[in-house]
This record gives sequence, C-alpha cells and structure tokens, in this order.
Amino acid sequence: MSETATTFTATGRRKRATARVRLIPNGSGTFTVNGKDMESYCYFETLARSAEGPLITVDLKGKFDVVAKVEGGGPNGQATAIAHGLARALEKYDGELRSALKKAGHLKRDPRRRERKKAGQPGARKRFQFSKR
Repeated sequence: MSETATTFTATGRRKRATARVRLIPNGSGTFTVNGKDMESYCYFETLARSAEGPLITVDLKGKFDVVAKVEGGGPNGQATAIAHGLARALEKYDGELRSALKKAGHLKRDPRRRERKKAGQPGARKRFQFSKR
C-alpha cells in the first residue's frame, strides 16, 4: 500500500503518441519503457537524451525509477511524450521544480499535428500538376 502512495504518475502526449509515466522516488535509477530498458527502446542517443531531458534539467538523474508505457506515434513523438509525462510527474513530486522545468520548455504540450489530406489533392498541401492545354 505504501508503495503506491510514493509513486507519481502523469501522462504526456506528442502528435499521436501517449505516454503514461510512473516516477518512483529513492529508486536505483532504472528507466524502462514498455518493459525494455531505455537504451534498447530509444535506439538513438538523441531520442534517449530527449526522453530523459526533464531529469537532466533538474539534476535528479539516477535518483528515481521511471516506468513508462507508450503507445501510438513514431520514435520521436514517443520520446517527446515520455519527456512531457516525466516533467509532469516531477512537478507532482516537487512543486519547486516547476519553474526550472517550465523555463526549459518541458511542461509545454507541443500542439503540432499531422495535417489532413484534402479532397482533390494528392496530399495535405501538394496539388496535382496544372496543365494549361
């Protein structure tokens, strides 16, 4: 019972990706995503760095166990969704961290989405070739 009371959960989103992040204080520093460790799930260093960004910003890397479940989207969207959820969970853990996380831009939900394809066009913006004659 006490274990559930000390976990901080939050949801992060980016494009079509949704991440549910659990933050466990006084952990060994493990970071698992969908049952895999961070290095094997985020196969590029830049993806792993962007997902761990909020922890690095507030100098708490290695002090928490992080368990994330991510679905939807691609690798970049998922990594950013993890970072968004992690920042929200850190804010729940300690409200004093809010200013540092906000200044670094971790608490802002990125609203950009894929633009829909329009009728009578081959894509969202592209037009079929115009022929005068």
